[in-house]
Amino acid sequence: MLEFVVFGVGVVVVAALLFLGASVLLGRGESAPPAEPDRSPVELPVGRPVDGDDVRAVRMTVAVRGYRMTEVDWLLEQLARTLDERDAELAALRAQLAEQPARQTAAAAPEEERDA
Repeated sequence: MLEFVVFGVGVVVVAALLFLGASVLLGRGESAPPAEPDRSPVELPVGRPVDGDDVRAVRMTVAVRGYRMTEVDWLLEQLARTLDERDAELAALRAQLAEQPARQTAAAAPEEERDA
């Protein structure tokens, strides 16, 4: 009979320890307050294009169970916007380069006619 009591107490102690460990690791159901969407400690350069070192230097706030989703979303939006602006500028510059040989050819043709 004493063996059953010791076994029962042991099972209850192990169950209590497992419950306590799970509640500490997984949280108790509370959620972190949402971050302000327009304000983030993550900073990107304003006066120049973002480069690889800027992205490597980014450190996000670590919450109890990971990164704050709003900060990650904000950073991804900023990076996407920067890349879109850079792509638009590159397309405009490539279009200008494509027009330059056509202008040079058109300008050189009247000079060749004068020489002839």
